Amino acid sequence: MSEARSPELDGAPLFLLDELPPGDDLLVAGPEGRHAVDVLRLTPGEWVRVGDGRGTVAEGEVAAAGPEGLLVRVQTRLEVPPSEPRLVLVQALPKGDRGPLAVELATELGVDRIVPWAASRCVTRWRDDRIAKGVAKWRAAAHAASKQSRRPRVPEIAELASTREVCGELAEVDLAVVLHEQARARISAVDVPTEGTVAIVVGPEGGLTDGEVVAFRAAGAEPVRLGPEVLRTSTAGAAALAAISLRTRWR
Repeated sequence: MSEARSPELDGAPLFLLDELPPGDDLLVAGPEGRHAVDVLRLTPGEWVRVGDGRGTVAEGEVAAAGPEGLLVRVQTRLEVPPSEPRLVLVQALPKGDRGPLAVELATELGVDRIVPWAASRCVTRWRDDRIAKGVAKWRAAAHAASKQSRRPRVPEIAELASTREVCGELAEVDLAVVLHEQARARISAVDVPTEGTVAIVVGPEGGLTDGEVVAFRAAGAEPVRLGPEVLRTSTAGAAALAAISLRTRWR
């Protein structure tokens, strides 16, 4: 198995499995295999990546494509290190189907962890019997967006958090910012570390309560605004992640 990375792999599709089996031949079966064969219509000779969603990636050439799935002849295996700084998004539950949209956008922009937050003014409420379903839906969105954006690490989707639990998480990071339309400081003026963990808090459609702002400040978070426009809760997190990445990861 060659250790040299082939230039054909630039832009190659990525498939995600729970585990990567050893060996020079790797079968992509199940839903991933059907998608590769029936939707993408991959054929022998094309180049692909297969990952476990945790940074381990096998790269190689399609040897066969058929009803059983995609048989990949592995050329190299590698470990993709996590990016710095680590990015955490605390996302208040948006209404309707905008929750998965927020997850998709954040995933495409490189978020490492997303914490669903039951803010006081959330229109959407995950009742006790629907929390597991809501978290599963967000995790499915993160998985799909990781494949689409060809990132080898699927972001972690945490369990639903209360404001107190969010405060505990913010107290442990290197930088925490809370998006607030009335904040004086702009996110572009914040001193962002290039290593460690950066957390971004996005409130619900109804906005943050004074008590939430006070609690987050006490946990060490700084209220900031993106600009003169007020973005939807489902898109604000993505905009903030881009602003942070432009000054750290994308330099």
